[in-house]
Amino acid sequence: QVQLVESGGGLVQPGGSLRLSCAASGSIFSINAMGWFRQAPGKEREFVVVINWNNGNTDYTDSVKGRFTVSRDKAKNMVYLQMNDLKPEDTGAYYCAADRGVADLLRGLADYWGQGTQVSVSS
Repeated sequence: QVQLVESGGGLVQPGGSLRLSCAASGSIFSINAMGWFRQAPGKEREFVVVINWNNGNTDYTDSVKGRFTVSRDKAKNMVYLQMNDLKPEDTGAYYCAADRGVADLLRGLADYWGQGTQVSVSS
C-alpha cells in the first residue's frame, strides 16, 4: 500500500502562484509514476501531469504547459507541482496519484490517490 497526502492549496488571485506538495509513504518501491489530477466543481476529474518516478520524464496536459512544473525528490518521497500564472479555470480540487506505470496515469487510472487539496483562483 502507498499513502499520499497533498498540501499547499489555497486561494490566489489570477496571475498568482501556488506550490502543491505530495508526500508518499508505504510501499514506494512499487511505484514507477506519480501525477496530478484536478476536478472542477460539476466536472469530471482530469489529468494534469505525470512524472516518471525513475527517470523524471514528464507529460503535461496542454492547458498547463509553460505554467505548471512538476518535480520529485526521491530521497524525501515527495512530488511537487509549481503552478504559475494561475487562471480562474485552474480552480478545483487537486489530487496526487501514484501507479506502477505512466500509461495508466495518462489514461486517468491510478493504483493510489490522495485526498486532494483545494485550489481557488479568484479576484
